[in-house]
Amino acid sequence: MTEVVTVELGARSYPIVIGAGLLAEAGRRIAELRPGARCAIVTDDNVEAAHGAALRAGMTAAGVDHVTLTISPGEASKSFATYERVVGGILDARLERNDLVIAFGGGVVGDLAGFAAATVRRGMDFVQIPTSLLAQVDSSVGGKTGINAAQGKNLVGAFHQPVLVLADTDVLRTLPAREFRAGYAEIVKYGLIDRPDFFSWLERNRHEIFAFGPALVEAIATSCRAKAAIVAADETERGARALLNLGHTFAHALEGATGYDGARLVHGEAVAIGLVLAHEFANRLNLCDADAAGRVRDHLGAAGLPVAIADIPGPTPDADTLQRFIAQDKKVKRGRLTFILTKGVGKSYIADDIPPHEVLAFLRGKTAA
Repeated sequence: MTEVVTVELGARSYPIVIGAGLLAEAGRRIAELRPGARCAIVTDDNVEAAHGAALRAGMTAAGVDHVTLTISPGEASKSFATYERVVGGILDARLERNDLVIAFGGGVVGDLAGFAAATVRRGMDFVQIPTSLLAQVDSSVGGKTGINAAQGKNLVGAFHQPVLVLADTDVLRTLPAREFRAGYAEIVKYGLIDRPDFFSWLERNRHEIFAFGPALVEAIATSCRAKAAIVAADETERGARALLNLGHTFAHALEGATGYDGARLVHGEAVAIGLVLAHEFANRLNLCDADAAGRVRDHLGAAGLPVAIADIPGPTPDADTLQRFIAQDKKVKRGRLTFILTKGVGKSYIADDIPPHEVLAFLRGKTAA
């Protein structure tokens, strides 16, 4: 079964193709999309070992000239140093502005390769071939690209849409179970934003999704449709697109406070904790009832995800450190804190001017020994 979701952006619209066996078709699809274009495949060591030969074989069979640039896996590669190396590799290969960058990996590779594509020669087109569940339902769609800075996550970047997304569900079978679970947190997020029926469907179908049944393609396609609709309405996050950050203000702070150490916390795990914290904080502010927060916590916990700050291995991040990272969040406007909060499952909204002392008091309660 193959599903196609279109991100509607006028002349810059592009398809997200979802299904099994798409990696073998990538070369043909790219040759049809950009006849004669040369490609720089940006990937990481793990994806290269598992799937690199298959992608390159298809590219060669389709007559697509290509080079491969490999980076180290993990969040630490979303750095200025790695960005400079990837840009240098693209330029050394003498790729021209009308050639293509291929982001072949998870969210780190997609963000980094997309940012390189956005900036080399003032903008090259790129194709997303996401290999993690998280990337297939979130980071590969919508054109957010970037790298991290010492001051926080994703603070340097650009909006740069891909021209094609190929989400092959077969490659997910090689993911470590932890990474698959982490991606599932982003699927859950879409139900919690504004699709309560989808969240209920996930509660009923989680086991089939994790067993790679037909529900997996449906879950990915529904997530992509949800994101595509929001991106089409607000491409550069001036308004409603901020809803996609439900749980992420807390999540990014947790990642920063743990030094982006993937051994302790990967992005999807941080999002899972962040989704629970967003509902619990909303409950503290009397915006939603405790049952909603409990339902979110129970579902994510049943999927094997961490649901509390105390679930993070190692020293518990302290509240003041988390608050400092939150103050650097991209949604801060003139020093005022903006959170995505909720009035219940599927009832999220943008909350401006949240009092910092309320956030700090909440975090102190959650980080107390």
